[in-house]
Amino acid sequence: MMDWNFIAFTLIKIACVIGAVLTMFAYSVLAERKISASIQDRVGPNRVALPLISGVPVIGPFLTRLGFWQPIADGLKAFLKEDFTPSYVRKAYFWLAPAIALAPSFLTVAVIPFGSQLGEQRMVIADLNVGILYTFGIVSLGVYGIVLAGYAANSKYPFLGGIRAGAQMISYEIAMGMSVVPLFLIVGDLNLSKVIEYQAQNRWLICYAPLSFLIFLVSSFAETNRLPFDLPECETELVAGYNTEYSSMKFALFFMGEYANMLAGSAMMVTLFFGGWTLPLGRLDQPATTPWQGLLHIGIFIGKVLLLMVLFIWVRWMLPRFRYDQLMDLGWRRFIPLALGNILFYATWLWARS
Repeated sequence: MMDWNFIAFTLIKIACVIGAVLTMFAYSVLAERKISASIQDRVGPNRVALPLISGVPVIGPFLTRLGFWQPIADGLKAFLKEDFTPSYVRKAYFWLAPAIALAPSFLTVAVIPFGSQLGEQRMVIADLNVGILYTFGIVSLGVYGIVLAGYAANSKYPFLGGIRAGAQMISYEIAMGMSVVPLFLIVGDLNLSKVIEYQAQNRWLICYAPLSFLIFLVSSFAETNRLPFDLPECETELVAGYNTEYSSMKFALFFMGEYANMLAGSAMMVTLFFGGWTLPLGRLDQPATTPWQGLLHIGIFIGKVLLLMVLFIWVRWMLPRFRYDQLMDLGWRRFIPLALGNILFYATWLWARS
């Protein structure tokens, strides 16, 4: 017989995770605009107001100045803009590419434990024994959406952007995959929940493998096409790269895909290197025994993810863009040998200890 309780709770968890990702995406965009404004001595979004709430003393003006309603306005703008499809594009691929670019990020978060327990339910949608292999398999599909967008646009700038994205993601995906091998040599398990349990009983893995974290972090910038690795878009050279011919919601899907990938990458780093939902304080590194403790674990996990998102945003507005030859040189001639040496070091160290 089918376990309807399991199905119902799984659907609830899926809905909550997707809702949380979409909300964090919307306000990550706002945070980026406000942080960049602060770095450049500007104000940032502060004009959108809701009529009913803006009249409330103190709270209304504060939320307006904060730009709290700006994501709602941006979403409405994306829906209401003209959805223009040029006559010369390859239409089937042109429509398919944005969905392929967005989907992997949502599939990735399915295996990430975002809390310990809430009642009898474990706070992970799919607790796979090979969670990290699944994650890298799904992440590798994201490049197809961008390459397909470059091909479907039937235009030289998007095509160049698609080629750049393919070469860049393949290059740094190798280094990213190898960077986590020492972690699983240390933990001895590919299950992400087991990785968090190990960190709860010992130390966070960034203490054992800081070089792995550095390689994973930089590779995450390259995988998400963020500055200083945004060569597939590179407005100064390629207009907008693979985004050039897109408008309205199709452009918004690419935009959402970038931020959703940032959130998924941040969640992976929190899980692999920063103890997931745990904190080395009191009993916050033990599974929840009450609903309130379970909610606190979820809050800890989200807080860590948001801190890494701020790092993503800060780096974009502080570092200049690499040249393309520098980007490829860093990936193939620096990070891949460094990741191989890192694996050899930890394999030798663990062998000597055994």
